[in-house]
Amino acid sequence: MVRQVNIVKLDLSTGKSQEIVDYIAEEKPFYLFVNTTFWATILCSPSDLKELAVGHFLSEGILKSTGEIEEIVLKEPESSCYVKLKPEINVEDRVKISRLHARVIPSACGSGSPYQFTGKIPKVKSNLKVKAQVIFDSVNQLNFKAEGFRRTGGLHVAAIYKADGQLVALAEDVGRHNAVDKVIGMAALNNVVFGECFLALSGRMSGDVAFKAAKVGLPIIASLAAALSSGIAMAESANLTLAGFVRGKRINLYTCPERIAP
Repeated sequence: MVRQVNIVKLDLSTGKSQEIVDYIAEEKPFYLFVNTTFWATILCSPSDLKELAVGHFLSEGILKSTGEIEEIVLKEPESSCYVKLKPEINVEDRVKISRLHARVIPSACGSGSPYQFTGKIPKVKSNLKVKAQVIFDSVNQLNFKAEGFRRTGGLHVAAIYKADGQLVALAEDVGRHNAVDKVIGMAALNNVVFGECFLALSGRMSGDVAFKAAKVGLPIIASLAAALSSGIAMAESANLTLAGFVRGKRINLYTCPERIAP
């Protein structure tokens, strides 16, 4: 996920340059299959790939639960993953209602936009309430826990916490949506109840990220960064709480503020 490179560092204050070793975030293609059918190429950080596959299929509606999985085969070093579903699952029907239009998912954006959603927007039914201080502390822990980000400055981090601030899952990736899929997959494989947790992340809260959270029933997204108009629109439709700019002793609540207790 992190690689060493040799660079030339220029110091404009002194006019000097020096050759040093620096660290960069890796981005590689990950080939994802459902049964034996090619699903998509995801450009991502090459870590937690099994969890990425599971989380992606859950957040895109191909899987309704991990109980539908018969087998997961991860092949390395070619970075391909085959998620085999149980025979009673009609994969063709699931694929038809998916919002995925492109078969290459770049790290810069997710697999869809709010304007591509042709199916029913999932509604979050959780009555979870979380103390504002817990939200603040959990989000502000992200950069301290994100070793890859500290070394490279080129990775997003996402985490799932319980209402009391207990960390459930944490992952880093060059794409914010990939980091979200990874922690969803980690939590799902550990049978975590999403309605009792919240999602924290370092990146902007887009419609794509809000859709993924709503799809698995995560009621709250809290971020160091801002909400986008697409994220707010999706959150309003999905009854999802968005908390942004969680830093400097403030929290901006964009939607469903009743879940955050002052």
